[in-house]
Amino acid sequence: MSEQLVQERHWSAHKERGSFVLMWLTAFSVRVFGRHLLAPVLYVIVLYFFASARSARRNIRQYQTYLAQWRGDDSLRPTLKSVFGQFIAFADNLLDRLDVWRGRLRFEQVQLVDPSGVRARLLRSQHGGRGEMLVVTHLGNPDVCRAMAELSEQVPLNVLVHNRHVAQFNRLLGEAGDRSMRLIQVTELDTAMMMDLSQRLERGEWLAIAGDRVPLGDGRRVSVDFLGHAAAFPQGPWLMAGLLRCPVNLLCCLKVDGRYRIYLDAFLDRAHWQRSQREETIRQWVQRYADHLAQQCLIAPQQWFNFYAYWQPPMHKETTDAH
Repeated sequence: MSEQLVQERHWSAHKERGSFVLMWLTAFSVRVFGRHLLAPVLYVIVLYFFASARSARRNIRQYQTYLAQWRGDDSLRPTLKSVFGQFIAFADNLLDRLDVWRGRLRFEQVQLVDPSGVRARLLRSQHGGRGEMLVVTHLGNPDVCRAMAELSEQVPLNVLVHNRHVAQFNRLLGEAGDRSMRLIQVTELDTAMMMDLSQRLERGEWLAIAGDRVPLGDGRRVSVDFLGHAAAFPQGPWLMAGLLRCPVNLLCCLKVDGRYRIYLDAFLDRAHWQRSQREETIRQWVQRYADHLAQQCLIAPQQWFNFYAYWQPPMHKETTDAH
């Protein structure tokens, strides 16, 4: 398969072209028109994309089919209504993001599910403790997790992204009043980057990185079982955690019965490995993460907003070599 086709099919090729412009336009529109006036426009746009985006419909149908087969529940099998419902859920997701950017969604309005006491550790890190890592997902609404960053105590949260528009995103976040969350562009885990991240952890800051999308051109990936089929997941978050020797927690935000729930789960007390077992250790961590993600898909099946072909064979040779 040619590199051109890889770039055309990779999620980041689509996201980078329009994400910044869409974010700016949406933020501007909601300030001018408000959510209620903007909602019908978004639904019309969603209807257009549903009708015209054949590959997105096919990919969502594939996800719903795999979820139904994995769960053994015929009610989850795709229909025209269920596929369209996932597009509509995405429109609702965008509208909720507007409330987040405008400060209309507060932490008190979000239910926190935290059986392991991760929040307590997060708050303690602001009084001399070391920061930790959060592995997030594109299931649900990650923007609502901004409430997690604030917690009324202004916990510094550094979001590691693979996006060249970081400076513009940071500017928009500042204009929206979000001072506690910063985006950091990550291209490779070189010495300078690792030293910077280590210093941030020592200052009590927390790191957040997505665990369910492989960056374009990054060969560090591993194929594991997800919903009964092989899927490629990035090794970067787990390599980073092992090199920084920090605890790892999982973070997901889902809308259940009209109210957002932030799910916090402790995952690794301290990420480390024996050198000879690094590859197998990371594979086990990624499989555990994929299993956890599959269970969360059952909580809110239509909030899986990966509209690209998720179950693709790896494009590069698997490796765990750190840069």
